[in-house]
Amino acid sequence: MSDLLERLRARGWRMTSQRRVVAEVLDGDHVHLTADEVHARAAERLPEISRATVYNALGELVLLGEVVELSTDGRAKRYDPNGHRPHHHLVCSGCGTIRDVRTAGDLLADLPAAERFGFTVAKAEVTYRGLCPACR
Repeated sequence: MSDLLERLRARGWRMTSQRRVVAEVLDGDHVHLTADEVHARAAERLPEISRATVYNALGELVLLGEVVELSTDGRAKRYDPNGHRPHHHLVCSGCGTIRDVRTAGDLLADLPAAERFGFTVAKAEVTYRGLCPACR
């Protein structure tokens, strides 16, 4: 069973066949699919799945905190199933490929108190941009 499916079962998420196939499509490292890509891949496994069902499942997964919704440079939103693991993103400015990256430093600790402007900072997100090997 996939890591995402195990986490969802542990949370008591009602596992219909449609929800299961959406979770299976999303599972894995470096997965950053658009809703349309999730729907296309889900439909290969479960032809009767509707686009609305996929959007609803994605919305629920985002609300649960199991999937992170990403928006980069005005492109279509993408869905990252690794929201449970702290990480940042490396984005290709050419083709839009997104990769997960894990850094050793603590971004919250690295933010000087004077630069917090009184905010209580809960999390930090970093996006590194550049060109992937294929676009270089």
